[in-house]
Amino acid sequence: MARFDTIVFDLGGVLVDWNPEYMYSTIFKNEEEMRWFLQNITTGEWNEEQDAGRTLAEGTEWLVKKHPAHETNIRAFYDRWLEMLKGPLPETVEILRELKAAKKYHLYALTNWSAETFPVALEKYHFLHWFDGRVVSGEEKTRKPFKEIYQTLIDRFHIDPAKAIYLDDNIRNLAPAKELGMFTIHFQSPAQLRKDFEELGIL
Repeated sequence: MARFDTIVFDLGGVLVDWNPEYMYSTIFKNEEEMRWFLQNITTGEWNEEQDAGRTLAEGTEWLVKKHPAHETNIRAFYDRWLEMLKGPLPETVEILRELKAAKKYHLYALTNWSAETFPVALEKYHFLHWFDGRVVSGEEKTRKPFKEIYQTLIDRFHIDPAKAIYLDDNIRNLAPAKELGMFTIHFQSPAQLRKDFEELGIL
């Protein structure tokens, strides 16, 4: 019997190139100012609360109240969110296409993504419809790396963790999947992923 029958993809940073710097680089005069703002005001931790189900409006108003001097630039985060989407990572999309065409594996997505912005990506990128199923953090009101969202994926799609591969560009998010019995891959580049899949006999 085949060692694996299921492959689970993270989306942002793996299949979709999303980065707030793409938008904020048009606002700030220099990179140092931009990086300070992203590290101290619209932080990753703050954005993850929206990924976990807090509404964009609630998150924005909370942050504006905390940092009123930065209101204009805070509001730009979601007002101009589409500018943070650079596009697909074509080499990884090609790997997904090959896996889909082979019809050997169940393909799923597990992503930290706001329920309000994910439909925009769904409309924009046709390959997001290639999966057999997906779990979106904002819809579940929880997020990676909390173990419950991985368990939701496993339970909803009747996945045998021992036969599943989970890949993510954020190494923090691999630990819960591994604890639940999945084989994990730290995604660093499409070339590395292809090499890992070839070594595992996936491609």
